[in-house]
Amino acid sequence: MAAAVPGARAAVTASYPFRLSDAEWRRRLTPQQYDVLRQSGTEAPFSSPLNNEHRAGIFDCAGCGQPLFDAKTKFDSGTGWPSFWKPLDRAVGEEADSTFGMTRTAVHCARCGGHLGHVFSDGPPPTGLRYCMNGLALAFRPAPT
Repeated sequence: MAAAVPGARAAVTASYPFRLSDAEWRRRLTPQQYDVLRQSGTEAPFSSPLNNEHRAGIFDCAGCGQPLFDAKTKFDSGTGWPSFWKPLDRAVGEEADSTFGMTRTAVHCARCGGHLGHVFSDGPPPTGLRYCMNGLALAFRPAPT
């Protein structure tokens, strides 16, 4: 179950190419997805079935369908959230997040502004980055067979 992050931004208000009213977002998303994508909530670790997704394919934004991560960049970080070492080009944006008394880098969908998770500098080569994403913010699209 997702939980709102104390002090996190309220529903995304910046201008993005894909925009819906708050009522439209609430109709489009489950309550848990709305909490994560539109209110910067966080799902419980090890709760996403996408942790165990190992097929070839693309991870898209669950809010707008924007392709975000190639499955080739997914790795098991041991954190309980789907993790990637690199997003697709121009797929995500980043912003400072100073909730919980620390500064982190929040990651959002570049198309709709939906909150995806955070990026950390403790990932594997070749980037050394760990894009730690909420599974509720993602939709997996398998590669054609």
